[in-house]
Amino acid sequence: MTEPPAELTSQNSNPTQDRQKPTATPEQLVAKSIAPVKPQFLRPPPPRTSQNDTASSTVSDSNNNISKSNTNTTSVVAKEKKSKRQLKRERQQKPEDLEGECPFVDGEGSCCPYGVACRFYGTHKGYDGVRNGKKQLSEINGLNKDVQKLLWKNKMKFLKADSVLKSLGLMGPGKSKVKKVDEEEVEKVFDANDSHGTNENGCGDGGNEPAGKLDCTAEELAGDDVDGTLTDEVRPQKKAKAAVEGNGFSGEEVNGSGIPEKDIEIKCPLETLPELVTDKLEVIADSVETDGSLKLHPREKKLIDFRGKLFLAPLTTVGNLPFRRVCKTLGADVTCGEMAMCTNLLQGQASEWALLRRHSSEDLFGVQICGAYPDTVTRTAELIDQECTVDFIDINMGCPIDIVVNKGAGSSLLTKPMRMKSIIEATSGTVEKPITVKVRTGYFEGKNRIDSLIVDIGKWGASAVTIHGRSRQQRYSKLADWDYIYQCARKSPDSLQVLGNGDVFSFVDWNKHKSDCPELSSCMIARGALIKPWIFTEIKEQRHWDISSGERLNILKDYVRSGLEHWGSDTKGVETTRHFLLEWLSYTCRYVPVGLLDVIPQRLNWRPPSYYGRDDLETLMASDSAADWIRISEMLLGKVPDSFTFAPKHKSNAYDRAENG
Repeated sequence: MTEPPAELTSQNSNPTQDRQKPTATPEQLVAKSIAPVKPQFLRPPPPRTSQNDTASSTVSDSNNNISKSNTNTTSVVAKEKKSKRQLKRERQQKPEDLEGECPFVDGEGSCCPYGVACRFYGTHKGYDGVRNGKKQLSEINGLNKDVQKLLWKNKMKFLKADSVLKSLGLMGPGKSKVKKVDEEEVEKVFDANDSHGTNENGCGDGGNEPAGKLDCTAEELAGDDVDGTLTDEVRPQKKAKAAVEGNGFSGEEVNGSGIPEKDIEIKCPLETLPELVTDKLEVIADSVETDGSLKLHPREKKLIDFRGKLFLAPLTTVGNLPFRRVCKTLGADVTCGEMAMCTNLLQGQASEWALLRRHSSEDLFGVQICGAYPDTVTRTAELIDQECTVDFIDINMGCPIDIVVNKGAGSSLLTKPMRMKSIIEATSGTVEKPITVKVRTGYFEGKNRIDSLIVDIGKWGASAVTIHGRSRQQRYSKLADWDYIYQCARKSPDSLQVLGNGDVFSFVDWNKHKSDCPELSSCMIARGALIKPWIFTEIKEQRHWDISSGERLNILKDYVRSGLEHWGSDTKGVETTRHFLLEWLSYTCRYVPVGLLDVIPQRLNWRPPSYYGRDDLETLMASDSAADWIRISEMLLGKVPDSFTFAPKHKSNAYDRAENG
């Protein structure tokens, strides 16, 4: 990771030049949702070469040598076409090493898992560069390969989830997407459960059940050829116990499935089974509750006290594991993984399971899942409970994105209260982990409905509910309706914790919401943490932190190091880290330093004008141009590849536009 250059170019010129005289008072600017930057720091907006300059940028060393096409539209610039062999050779050719230290090598003799492919190979000392290192010791919740194969083959059974769904009448004819499990086989599992017991997660080795598609109907799936037979269960003789220091989870070894080995049973290696049996191997869950009297009441579940805790919201794309590590360092108490789609998890998609990974520093961690049907969500919850180490499972019922809503998930569920009931009841009855729910005020603007459901949500089995103070139709436009959040919090039963979400951007906002409504357990912080992750420090220390550009750059360096540990220090890992860093920088450019404002604290809906920072780096960080974000990434990760392009996934600059969802 390189140091910033001593001089930054033209855009960051002397702030004494080209001053822009203020045309309005700070109060007038605030009324127009414009950040009231002090007049001496204002400057004219930089020229734009095109309307898409802030959305994308192309960087290429050969740009200056490309010939411009003639005015004749028929003329075409001839380009040399490379063969497949040339392209393959270029991919295999390793770029020059980057400056800085390898994130995997320390003074204790540890080895880098990427060997000679590492972009910091020059810092490897004491070994020959062979891939003999161990990667990501501090991360858990990986997908077990055997479980993934079962999911791929649609041979995973979820006996516990199906038992609960059946008891609730959600698995009758026409309602189930899979064949029923033979009752005699279920009884065998019950007997085995009585003799062997269950683990602390309330479930055993897992199960096999085909995963239905999110948007398929029961009639469409009725003709599916599903093998409902069960094979004999392979049971171990004893549980394995092992301890490894330094993983951050009570010294217990965590295997590839993400569960401490003291809580799982070792299955027979596939190599020791006859070949025919191996092809048909199915794992049966050995923990299924059959008697309704044995099911835990919601009040008997292990509860999490969210009161007063700083909760980092689950954030799509940018709320990845390296970002959460940064927020933990800066004071966040509770973290949650990115939203994962249930159908993708049930299909064993590795990219979706990566969203569930947990770092050892995340001491209070949950995952968020999103689905449209009770069976899909319930089976996913059982699978996560079996394969992952989490403290709670959050069900997303507020996502406003079209692709999610059109499939009946996310905020679409706000229009189907009976579907909400089925999902929450079935999920809370299947797993012993606390079930939380995230919702919006309603689907349509002006038609709030959570206040009429808040008591029922507690009765259905949810331990906590987070209310985003906007409707689905609003997306992120207008301000969050905190008065309505207060109304819901006062109506909620004592057993249901209510958290508010929306526009928290300073300790002043936090204090106001807590004092205005003592019934509110806590506030969830989302975009405020993306723009300035040190908001958690500000809340805990009750101060406005006038953070310097150097301190902000150090935070970015911590993120890059965590990203290289998470995604890898080879070329692919470096570019993945760069991509997510650029996504994050598309938010951080909205921050206006405290020392530059006439009115503090900054509000989340304020649009920053063009301004000079107190130094060149601060000016560069204030730019909303993707080209400048790329320059910042080059300070940390070296030059970008030729013809590199970047366009933010989220329209973070669209402050009041509905599509910013």
